[in-house]
Amino acid sequence: MIQNLIIISIIILGGFAGYRERSLSSDGAIAAVAVGVAVNFGFGLKGLFLLGLFFATSSFWSKYKSSAKKEIEEKLAKGATRDWRQVLANGGSAALLSIIYFIQQDMIWLIGFIVCLASSNSDTWASEIGTLSKRKPVYIRTFKPIEKGTSGAISLLGTAAALFGSMLIAFAGAWLFHLGISHIFIIFLFGFLGNIIDTLFGAYYQQVYICNECGIETEKKVHCQTVARRIKGYHLVDNDMVNFLSGFIAALLAMIFIYFIT
Repeated sequence: MIQNLIIISIIILGGFAGYRERSLSSDGAIAAVAVGVAVNFGFGLKGLFLLGLFFATSSFWSKYKSSAKKEIEEKLAKGATRDWRQVLANGGSAALLSIIYFIQQDMIWLIGFIVCLASSNSDTWASEIGTLSKRKPVYIRTFKPIEKGTSGAISLLGTAAALFGSMLIAFAGAWLFHLGISHIFIIFLFGFLGNIIDTLFGAYYQQVYICNECGIETEKKVHCQTVARRIKGYHLVDNDMVNFLSGFIAALLAMIFIYFIT
């Protein structure tokens, strides 16, 4: 009991530190604490370490060479400071699986949990590192060059980053929870698959707006202090929804694979 209180206190301090460092907004910090508490109940310190590894590396790459990303951020819905929707989009599925694992204690939920984080890490690394490529990315629907920051864009650097992002969580998760080689491969594969799903959803279904003032295509509903006009995608499918669905689907597919194949 005392140990849990100490851990929860540390989680709260971590959320506050994220707020002070401007990695999290105030509501983002509260959401991060909620996700951390859920993960603690399900997987304890090992789960928290893995969750922290994702948030720490994601925050690092979000801030890395941030000045070079200023122009691209005009196209993106949000910047480097994560609000509650971004936190739940990347950590909500992991929190849910942690609670289910706490109730059922079945390893399949552990694999799903790690895949969720691997998918989020893969996608974040791809986005944050890929935008630093000197070459223009290509659009996954046409494989023709397109502007950086466009949903559905892929690059060689971003793809390599996505692979390493998923690999990091796969190896860290396997080390923490004493998993075998086959589980490492499954987590790595489906974590990277989550990034691919995210890219496809971004290209085909995610909403895109055009600013009536400056004419830029953006994910932001409001740009230049005016309401932008939606030109593509479905109303409810924003970047946060895409992130949540891609991680959840990747975890679900990994669990189905383990249940029926292994």
